[in-house]
Amino acid sequence: MDPELLGIRRHLSDFPPFDGLSDEHLDAITEQIEVSYYRAGSHILAVGDSIDALYYVRSGAVEIYRRSGDLYDRLSEGGIFGQYGLLRGRRTQYPAIALEDTLLYLIPADLFDQLCEEDTDFADFVELGRTRPEASQPVSQRSRDMLTTRVRRLVARPPLIAEATETAQAVAQRIAGEPLAAVLVVEAEGDDPRYTYADTDGALWQVRGILTDADFRSRVVAEGRDSQTPVGEIVTDHLVAVQSDETVQEAMLIMLRHNIHHLAVIHRRRPIGVIRLEDVVRYETQSSLYLMDSIFSQDSVRGLATLLPDVRASAVRMIREGADSKTMSTALSAVGRSFTRRLIELAEADLGPPPVPYAFMAMGSMARNEQTLVTDQDNALVLDDRFDPSAHDAYFLALAQRVSDGLDACGYAHCKGDIMATNPQWRQPLSVWKQTFQSWIEAPNPERLLHSNIFFDLDNVYGEERLVEQLQERVATQAGKSPAFLAAMARNALNRTPPIGFFRDFVMEKDGRHNNSINVKRRGTAPLTDLIRIHALACGSRAQNSFERLNDIAETQLLGPGVPEKLRFALEVLSFTRLEHQAIDIEQEREPDNNIEPENVPDKQRAELKEAFRALSHAQKFLRFRYPMPTARRSTSRRAG
Repeated sequence: MDPELLGIRRHLSDFPPFDGLSDEHLDAITEQIEVSYYRAGSHILAVGDSIDALYYVRSGAVEIYRRSGDLYDRLSEGGIFGQYGLLRGRRTQYPAIALEDTLLYLIPADLFDQLCEEDTDFADFVELGRTRPEASQPVSQRSRDMLTTRVRRLVARPPLIAEATETAQAVAQRIAGEPLAAVLVVEAEGDDPRYTYADTDGALWQVRGILTDADFRSRVVAEGRDSQTPVGEIVTDHLVAVQSDETVQEAMLIMLRHNIHHLAVIHRRRPIGVIRLEDVVRYETQSSLYLMDSIFSQDSVRGLATLLPDVRASAVRMIREGADSKTMSTALSAVGRSFTRRLIELAEADLGPPPVPYAFMAMGSMARNEQTLVTDQDNALVLDDRFDPSAHDAYFLALAQRVSDGLDACGYAHCKGDIMATNPQWRQPLSVWKQTFQSWIEAPNPERLLHSNIFFDLDNVYGEERLVEQLQERVATQAGKSPAFLAAMARNALNRTPPIGFFRDFVMEKDGRHNNSINVKRRGTAPLTDLIRIHALACGSRAQNSFERLNDIAETQLLGPGVPEKLRFALEVLSFTRLEHQAIDIEQEREPDNNIEPENVPDKQRAELKEAFRALSHAQKFLRFRYPMPTARRSTSRRAG
C-alpha cells in the first residue's frame, strides 16, 4: 500500500465507526475509496438525489438539513453522512451543503452494504445514528472500549526506520528529537516471514528489532562501544510486536508480559508504528483502570506499598461505573503483575544480574487474570537447567524473599500453604518441573491434585517466557490424555459444593465468625473455576482465563447445548457479586473479604445468585458422569469340561 493510501487508512481508523473495523475491512475501504472536493457553499446532496456512496469528511465542514430547511447537524473531520439514503432506497433523505472548503472520501454503496452485513457494530452505528462524543461518554463505556478498541488507534505517526548498517551515532541523532525516542531496525530480506515486507520499490526488508534511547545509553555508552558501531550489532534479535488488529488490552498485556515499554505495531508484516506503555496507560487511565505508570516510577518497596489505597479506590470506581467482572479482574491482575515486575527489577538492581536465566511464574488467579481485592500470592521460579544449587540458589532465594515480602507489603498476603518461590520445592530447574508435572498427571493423589489445581493455571510474569511456555505446553498436551487424572480432578472438584439446599434456598455458613453468610469464593467462584479447568484440560485448551476457556470448551462437544453459556452467566454473576461486596467493604472502611450476607443483597441480584449456584450444582453433577474412574479389565479363565 503506497503512502497516500496508508494516510487515508490511518485517518479513517481514528474515527467511529471505522475505528472498530477489522484490518481486512479497512483495507477494502482504502482500496475502493474515491476523493471529492467541494468549495464553501456548494450543494453536495439534494433531497431525492440518487446516492451511491457513504460520505466521510476528511477536512472542512458540512451542514445537514431537514426537508423543512431547518439545520439538522453540522459535521467536521471524521463525520459521515448519506447513510440514511443508502439504507432507504438509495435516495437522499437529508440535503448536505459544504460550510467550508471540504475534502470528502466516498465509500461505494456496495461496500457499504457489505460492511453492514459483516460487521454488526458498523451496522448499529449507521442505523442508529451518531453516538455521543467520546469525551462525554461514561467512564464505564470507555473502560469496556479498551477490550475492543484496535491498537492501531494508538499509533500517532509512522515509525522511524533505520537500516542495520547505519551507525549508532547517526541513528541516535535521528531519534534525539523524536517524541517516541525509538527506532525500528531493518535489514535487507531476512529469514523471518512474520516481519518481512516489501517497500514501495518492491525491495524486501525484515524488521530485526527496536532500539530506544535507553538502549543507546545501556548498550553503547555504558558498554563503551564505538559510536560508529552499526545498529545491527546493537539491536536484540527478538522483536516483540502486536498486530494492528489486536486490542489495546492485548497490547498492554504483551508489554507487561515481556517487560518492555515500546511495542512495534505490524499490519500485514509491515511496521506501521510504535506505541509506548505510556500511550496505553494514558488511554486506560482516562477510565481510572490502571496504575502501572505510578508503579514503575517507584524506587522502593515502601513507595509501592503506598499505592494500595489507590488500587482499591480505582477498583471501587470501576464497580460504580459499571465495569463487568472480566474487565475488573483483568485490571487488578495487570496491577498485580506490575507490582511483581517492579519488585523483581528492584531486587535485581540490588543483587546484580541473575547467574542463570530464569522465569518468575505466577499461578492461580493472577495467571488466569481473575484477581480480586482479596488475594494472596502463589508464585514459583523456573530456572535454566544449568542451575547449580550450591552456586546459584543463594541468589534466587534472596530474590524470591524480596519479591514475596514486597508483595505482602503491597497487599498480596504470603500464601498460607507456602506456595511461593521462597519455598525450595517451588524453585526448580525446568527439567525438574517437567518431571514433577508429569508425575502429578500419571499418579494423582490428594496432595498432587491440590497442587495441580494451583500450578496448572500458570503464566510468566518476568524473565524467560520460553521456560514457562514449555510447562504450559506439557499441561495442555498431557493432562487431557489421562482419563484417570481427569477423573481424580473431577472428584476432587466435588469437595466444595454450592450453598443451595433441598428447597433451593441458600445454605448459610455456621462457623461463628461469619454466621449467616456465604463465602462466595469457597462456595462459588473456586468450585466453578475448578470445574471449568477440568473441561479445559480435557479439550486441550491453551487458555488461562476461565471465560476464554469456556469459549474453547464451547467449540467442542464436551458439554450439552447452552451449557457453556449458563456457566459463563454463573461465572459473571458470582465474580461480580464477590467484587462488588469487596468494594462495599472498602467504602465502609472495612477490610474486604469474600463473605456476603444474602439478606443484604437486592432481590434481583439474589435471584441471579440462586440461578448461578444452581447452574454450578448441575454442572458438578455432570462431572462424575463425564469423567468416570477407569476400571481395570478383569481376565476370566474357563475351566475345561
